[in-house]
This record gives sequence, C-alpha cells and structure tokens, in this order.
Amino acid sequence: MRELGFLTFVPNHGGTEGAASALEDGLRLFETAESLGYGTGWVRGRHFEPFLTSPMTFFAAAAQRTSTIAFGTAVLGMRYEDPVRLAEDASTVDLLSGGRVQLGISTGIAGYGPILDPVFGAVDRPFRDEAEARAARLLEVLQGEPLGSAGKGYESIPAGADLALQPLSPGLRDRVWWGGGSMGTAVRTAEKGLLLHCSTLNTEDTGAPFAQAQADQIAAYRERYTELHGDTGRTSKVAVGRIVVPLLDDHDRAVHEEFLTGYAAGMDDEGRPLSGPPFRFSKVLSGEPSAIVDALLADPAVTATDELVITLPANGDVVAHERILRIVAEEIAPALRA
Repeated sequence: MRELGFLTFVPNHGGTEGAASALEDGLRLFETAESLGYGTGWVRGRHFEPFLTSPMTFFAAAAQRTSTIAFGTAVLGMRYEDPVRLAEDASTVDLLSGGRVQLGISTGIAGYGPILDPVFGAVDRPFRDEAEARAARLLEVLQGEPLGSAGKGYESIPAGADLALQPLSPGLRDRVWWGGGSMGTAVRTAEKGLLLHCSTLNTEDTGAPFAQAQADQIAAYRERYTELHGDTGRTSKVAVGRIVVPLLDDHDRAVHEEFLTGYAAGMDDEGRPLSGPPFRFSKVLSGEPSAIVDALLADPAVTATDELVITLPANGDVVAHERILRIVAEEIAPALRA
C-alpha cells in the first residue's frame, strides 16, 4: 500500500431541512482528510437516496476548500449517465482543481433497471450493452476525439469544424477507473486500459474467501494490463476498499453499534447475504487499531493494492467519521507502511 484514501456517502440524516448542512459536513470531511494526509476522497454516486447524488458539483466546491486531495467517484453507473455531459462536468472540475479528479465508472446494477428506467428513460439495448456503449463514448469524449460536425456552422463554431469536448483536460482520460467485482470485469478493465477500483463487494462467488478472490482479480488485471500496455509507458493501478471502524472506548462502541450489528446480521460469516443475489461482501474491521493492522496485513488484496480506501459507514455523523479517519491516519496507516 503506497496511498491512503477514504470513501464517504456524504449522508443526509436530516431530510430536506438537513440537506445543506449534510453537504457542508461532507466538505468539512474532505478538509479534515487532507490535513491528515489522505490522498483521495471517494464518493458514491447514488440516485434518489439520502446521500450525495451530484458528485461533480460537490467536487467543484471541495476544490475551492482544499489544495492537494484528489476527488474520486466510486463509482458512477454509466447506464444513467450522459457521457458528453459527464465529460464536460468532470473536465471542468479537473481543470478547476488542478488535475485532481479520479473518475470512477461502471455499468451499474442491472437489477435496478425496472425502478430507474422509467425515470431516466427506456432504451432499446439491454442494460449492460447500453452502459458499456455509454462508457465507451465517455472515453472517446475525454480523449478529445471529434464527436460530430458543425455542418453549416454552429454558434461560434465555423462551418465544417469538428465538435469536440470543451473544455478538454488532457490528463483526465488516464485517470478513469472501472469498478471491479469479478474476474471477468478485472480482465476487461485491463483490456480497456483503465484503472481498477475494488470495493467491499464481489459480484461473483467463486467459493474462495472474499479477500483471496479479490487478490486473484487484481493479479489477473495486472497481468493482462502489462501484456497489452506494458510498452506504452502506462502502468496499472488498483484501489481496494475496506470498512474500518476503530473502537477505542465505550463511546466509539455506542456510536457504531447499530451499524456493526446491522451489517453483520444481513450475511453469514463468509460475507454471503442471507437473502438476495449471489454477491460476497467484505467484513467490517473493527476493534483496537493493532487488531485492525493485523487483519489488513493478512489481507492479500490489501497487500497487493496501490491505494487502501477506508470506507466509512453510511450512518454516523461527521464527528464520528472524522474520528475514524484520524485514528486510521495516526495509528493504523503508519504500521501498514512500516
């Protein structure tokens, strides 16, 4: 592990009246994380839930309040994104922030289609085909490739000129991540020349322990990436997320008891949900910092990653989340780098 990041849902527990203060708490968390030495702050992309739903506008504000920390999406489901508009927003924020955007994308979860398709609009292609097509279009746009022609002229664009992304942030295309979860996805990510973001979820169950299955995905990704892109000067990069909840006293235990109990109650000891699709989830690493260090050092995916992403609980307030980030930065991360 060379880098340390964190992931927040930017939760809003106060309903409509609490939305503004929740966003302010999220900005405060990024400021705190930067002061503690975190390299990247990642956010989920969630539609219609009481979490952050507009990452790029949030990042634009965060860019004005910070100077070094990067801003990542982990991840945006491309089925419900317009690739041209996303590229315009991401490129604008990247330029505003001095090249700090880490753009994480994926296809999204097909099971949500019956709920979200009527809202965003139905399409002719199957869910995954549509998402993959939009992702491919996004990469074309970020590359600065011509997207169309001005024809007889369009506003300030002369006749016959190509239509291309404005503004173009040249380095952003090389900072696009794909959300992994299976062996096939890891290999395809390498074939696309993208960076690999592994979360706390595996979308397939191979029978291997969660961390080992993820380590196998990372190994396959790196091998394929080197095979295809090793002579281009580009290098593979992997981020791995783990839910880390240090418990130093009774107050910590009281604050996080509901989350820890609820998370464990939904799955068996191997991270298999008691009901639902055949996914696998990583365990929550909680307790004394020394025990968490031991668990992370024994995790083959963590030891194989470039960046460890501390995934914060979806519940809890900014004070509790700042405490987690501080304990990790001061008492856990140094031991992992020793």
